[in-house]
Amino acid sequence: MNKKFANVQTELPGPKAKALLDRRHAIVPDAVSYGIPTFVESAKGAMLKDVDGNQFIDFAGAIGTINAGHSHETVTDALHDQIDRYIHTGFNVMMYDPYIEFAEKIAALAPGNFEKKVMFLNSGAEAIENAVKIARKHTGRQAVVSFSGGFHGRTLMTMSLTGKVKPYKYEYGPFAPEVYHAPYPYFYRRPESMSEDEYSTFLLHEMEDFFIKEVAPDQVAAVLMEPVQGESGFIIPDKKFVQGISELCKKYGILLIGDEIQTGFGRTGKYFAMEHFGVEPDLITVSKSMAAGLPISGVIGRKEIMDAAGAGELGGTYCGSPLGCRAGLAVLDVMEKENLNGRADVIGQQVMAKFKQMQTRFDVIGDVRGIGAMCAMEFVTDPESKTPDKEITNQIFKEAQRRGVVALKAGVYDNVIRLLMPLVITDEQLQEGLDILEESVEAVLAVTAK
Repeated sequence: MNKKFANVQTELPGPKAKALLDRRHAIVPDAVSYGIPTFVESAKGAMLKDVDGNQFIDFAGAIGTINAGHSHETVTDALHDQIDRYIHTGFNVMMYDPYIEFAEKIAALAPGNFEKKVMFLNSGAEAIENAVKIARKHTGRQAVVSFSGGFHGRTLMTMSLTGKVKPYKYEYGPFAPEVYHAPYPYFYRRPESMSEDEYSTFLLHEMEDFFIKEVAPDQVAAVLMEPVQGESGFIIPDKKFVQGISELCKKYGILLIGDEIQTGFGRTGKYFAMEHFGVEPDLITVSKSMAAGLPISGVIGRKEIMDAAGAGELGGTYCGSPLGCRAGLAVLDVMEKENLNGRADVIGQQVMAKFKQMQTRFDVIGDVRGIGAMCAMEFVTDPESKTPDKEITNQIFKEAQRRGVVALKAGVYDNVIRLLMPLVITDEQLQEGLDILEESVEAVLAVTAK
């Protein structure tokens, strides 16, 4: 295949990256992991260039933070303008209008025909922490329910809420009290005797039993749900399940928190993935692609819920920095002018068509799934047993890197390759990257067959 975009001329790491990697291992803890053993020199759109001159098609998007693309001019221009004015004053010391304007705009876009308020923070985990604080304050209840397989962060509370042990929670306990985990639909691994509809019905009944066996509903402040589970390998529920959980929350006076940190800002073809399910969460957490790589997050919620906390109870030194707010406003401008929601649907259609074609060729691809431009392949030893194949997933992942595609691994069983490419990727770049993925699977299987 003649490559027009991907161009890897050295081993990974190359000589310059190897020198940096040695320095990295000497000073940075090994627990701070990395996906590809090289260092970026520049990035534009959906392309990455490393310090040794190798070029990569970016199918990872900085773990879903670069929906609007690397170094988009609209964003960089806004940042340069903001830096010339002021960098930071602390919103709780002297306020600044980009915070207000950004809050107004994302409140207007968020699902729910009711008055909303917005607060900004620094990271996704911090948004989850504050959403839990707000829910507890408003309801006067302590318990929080999340779902098995979910990922919500690495702080104490968000580790507690996360539904996967390794590498996120192992030997880091004890965890925060009054956190419970309920079952979440994983249609590929449902009991063979059940249809998808029957499976959703069963899990909703299990949720009712959960409130009898695990925690009384009148003690539950909130249910926290990713509309699509990200780190678990893009596990997508159906509308029946999500709406059923929403109705249970309403029945028992429980707040529904939609964790849109990875799914938000165009990734699934809508500003918020909850729109696909016709559900209006009481609180929504956002981060990642909301500011094209600037560290900012937020909580969007019903006015009366957001106002439950008293003065000074919410906030922080860098929460909602001027640079993050200006970048966020620029991202919304890009999304509207370039129709990134529509682009996500087009990308998703092309990716899923390729994945399905690959699935017919390779028995190791057990399942392909996606919603908008949030697409994944799950690898197994064989399609009958569906036994997760972590090793072959890792080999394909590394082979794709050597050929010039940066992707991501995921999955409860570490056997999923997921794609989070910038939505500004061109059709040519997308097709070349997908072809490289197919070549990588083919090459790994050829070696393992010997």
